[in-house]
Amino acid sequence: MKVQHLDWVGFATLLALFGVVSLGFPETAFARNHDPLLTITVQIYNYSQASPAMLIEAEREAGRILGAVGLRPVWVECPVGPTAPGMEGPCQKAPAATDLRLRVLGAPVTNVFQDTVFGFAVHPVLASVYYEYAARRAKADNAEFEAPVILGCTIAHELGHLLLGTNSHSDEGIMQPRWESSQFRQLMAGALLFTKDQSKLMLVAARARSEQPNLTSASAPAR
Repeated sequence: MKVQHLDWVGFATLLALFGVVSLGFPETAFARNHDPLLTITVQIYNYSQASPAMLIEAEREAGRILGAVGLRPVWVECPVGPTAPGMEGPCQKAPAATDLRLRVLGAPVTNVFQDTVFGFAVHPVLASVYYEYAARRAKADNAEFEAPVILGCTIAHELGHLLLGTNSHSDEGIMQPRWESSQFRQLMAGALLFTKDQSKLMLVAARARSEQPNLTSASAPAR
């Protein structure tokens, strides 16, 4: 077997070049974000016609948006009908301070909300989104595949209210109070996100909740 001798000059040149690449592209050369994501639990109560597959896609989109903040949501599907006596599960236990509750509703019972309203939140633990409005918007665009993305962004928006407070609408980003054509274009491009300031406040709120005792007085959401 013929052994190739190492060309130290060439090797040094390669190291120098690699060093230039590492300096020029700091985010792609060895850089890693070691900060762990802060976990929050979201209990989901589906009162709508949204299919399990639809909800999975919506959860994935909402998780992507919350992940950019630094939060890792754990989605827990909860039963919406009567439960057997003595049945134990995460949805029957007293919620922890970091637990959030989400209702997926069909549409408002009354017609008091405009079609531009996709959900609402009751601070600090209960958010609600309207599946039919997301589906209707996607159908209006002749792109029903948009529905889970719209629903996921709506979920992220309403969960944002639970961490930021009810009066937390902004002039930019996903917390804008009205979504028009420009917002939906951003939404479908994956660019409708929380602002940097909102992300910082949400992390502070989530960390503060993690230091609180269980919310023993919280009751299961009513339809």
